[in-house]
Amino acid sequence: MKLSELTNFLETLAPLAFQEDFDNAGLIVGDPEMELSGALISLDCTEAVIDEAIANGYNLVISHHPIVFRGLKKFNGRSYVERVVIKAIKNDIALYAIHTNFDNVLEGVNKKICDKLGLLNPTILKSKEGALKKLVTFCPDTDAEKVRNALFDAGAGWIGNYSECSYNSQGYGTFKAGEGSNPHVGEIGKRHDESEIRIEIIYPENIERKLVAALFEAHPYEEVSYDLYPVSNPHPRVGSGMIGNLENDQDEITFIKFIKERLNAKVIRHTALTGNKVRRVAVCGGAGSFLLSHAVNAGADIFVTADFKYHEFFDAEGKVVIADVGHFESEQFTQELLLDLITEKFRNFALRLTSQNTNPINYLI
Repeated sequence: MKLSELTNFLETLAPLAFQEDFDNAGLIVGDPEMELSGALISLDCTEAVIDEAIANGYNLVISHHPIVFRGLKKFNGRSYVERVVIKAIKNDIALYAIHTNFDNVLEGVNKKICDKLGLLNPTILKSKEGALKKLVTFCPDTDAEKVRNALFDAGAGWIGNYSECSYNSQGYGTFKAGEGSNPHVGEIGKRHDESEIRIEIIYPENIERKLVAALFEAHPYEEVSYDLYPVSNPHPRVGSGMIGNLENDQDEITFIKFIKERLNAKVIRHTALTGNKVRRVAVCGGAGSFLLSHAVNAGADIFVTADFKYHEFFDAEGKVVIADVGHFESEQFTQELLLDLITEKFRNFALRLTSQNTNPINYLI
């Protein structure tokens, strides 16, 4: 299959519009029209990973972390980033990254951590703002159901766990068809009053083009009247971190040992224990200190994440236990998740996890 077929699938799972501003997710190297021979999945894209792809005859590496975060002005091979890009281009290997956009979706990186820790009914910890919009359109009463269904099928109408949500109000519209027009109702040159339904529907901004196309396809009028509004409401199904509950309360030290085992962590840095039982658990793959206040406000007993700095540990103030498991350790199962999702969609595609341990941190135990 073509590279674009696979990347389009990945971007339905984790739309690029959901990545953070600092990120560089998506196709970094490669021609979308190239035919794929196979793909290697890795948390990081290193020279050893490229060599492994070459050895296996694969021409795509899918990594969680982008090899290029900032613009490169020179390609002299002086850094590992330049060397990876040069080697990939020389060997016709495409590089694709699925990073914070995969962190920010309901069934992404953080859901995998929740599953590993046995958390029940996990939800987004900090919903993403600016990701929702509202479409308003007007159509004849007789066509309202057809138009609504087209918008729902295009992906609009989700509010939390509820689908096919819309608001509909009755009214009437007026218009006068001009010369050269082909009106669905009414006559050319005469003003026409038509009983219409006003349909209002919420949608994620990333599907806007698809949604408007579906509206035009389903709407009976030659000239479709519609409005698009920005919405400041946070998106309940998109955002940073997750929080869920354990089936049974656990002692803090018992649960920390459980985390260490389940996440294959060499060591866990944590704040002082509070003496409380653990029931509610917040998680964030990778650097999660920016979510500490959200974990506290959501009633978390422990916050499982990575990359806390020394002074940031003080910010827990005894309100929650911070459990820093390490960046690689918190995100390593992203590889398994990608393997499962891609395999389920493309069953005959050559796909494997890298055999390389790309964790740059070593521990002396």
